[in-house]
Amino acid sequence: MRRISAGTFAALLAGAVVLGLALGLFTGAAGLGPRRVVAALLGGADPLAHAVVWQLRLPRLVLGFLVGGVLAVSGASLQALVRNPLADPYLLGLSGGASLGAVLAIQAGADGVWAVPAAAFAGALLAVSAVYRLARVAGGVLDSRILLLGGVVVGAFAGALTSGILSVSEVTGTRTAMLWLLGGLGGVGWTGVAVLAVYAAPALAVLAGQARALDLLALGEEPAQHLGADVTAVKRRVYLAASLLVAAAVAAAGIIGFVGLAVPHLVRMLRGQAHRGLLPSAFVLGGAFLVLADAGARTVAAPLELPVGVVTALVGVPLFAVLLRRMVARREA
Repeated sequence: MRRISAGTFAALLAGAVVLGLALGLFTGAAGLGPRRVVAALLGGADPLAHAVVWQLRLPRLVLGFLVGGVLAVSGASLQALVRNPLADPYLLGLSGGASLGAVLAIQAGADGVWAVPAAAFAGALLAVSAVYRLARVAGGVLDSRILLLGGVVVGAFAGALTSGILSVSEVTGTRTAMLWLLGGLGGVGWTGVAVLAVYAAPALAVLAGQARALDLLALGEEPAQHLGADVTAVKRRVYLAASLLVAAAVAAAGIIGFVGLAVPHLVRMLRGQAHRGLLPSAFVLGGAFLVLADAGARTVAAPLELPVGVVTALVGVPLFAVLLRRMVARREA
């Protein structure tokens, strides 16, 4: 895939965002026409339309954009950190640890908007610590192969614990947790959006500040050290920030895969490797992608609603396969 100009890329991003906004606002089970939606946005519609637009569709749209954005930024950062294109929050065990913490909080009855993200963050930190420990035992703290294998092992272990907890839990709690684990953006509201923004904003700022260091780390640890990067400090900051992003996203929307894997690759192929532009572009494209996926989840089987995690997997797997094939062909050429 040939790289495109900055103007063309910006236009594509803007088009994706506008399309996602339109579909997110104008589609849904309520069956509101475009006129009623526009009137609700302007404050002049009937009470039902106003409630649907402002209390259901808009917070869902903003939440989807934020979750997709933070997952894409987290994936891009982790891929540069371990110098492996397969690095992903899900593959490195972060999502598994975060989901285990969140499920424990739900089953314990601490299901408030602040408690679940805090528990998910703690679970993500435990998963990161376990992966680090496995890497140290194997003799390579940031050997990409060890990290990926360790992430798979930790994720599988966390998944087994989560399944065990759900199998002995009450039916109501199990159903709530299972629906949450499948990934979804409904029922959060503006409070949940605010909580996600509070958790994600510091981590996004940290990763944005590490853009140059990530460029250097992509070259290798020794070259990065010679060029002035404090490799140990950068690794610690990036892992902690990525953990916070994933924990916040999982707590808000459940397990949503392939956004953090496929979106950064697409941005790299279109615009290059420099993280100063890659991270914000991945955030915007990841957000637009998840909003579009959620619109599809609400409409493809209407009046039923598919979990958005299912839609991202159905779209993300073929997309990543195409991107991987193009990457291989490009290297061989």
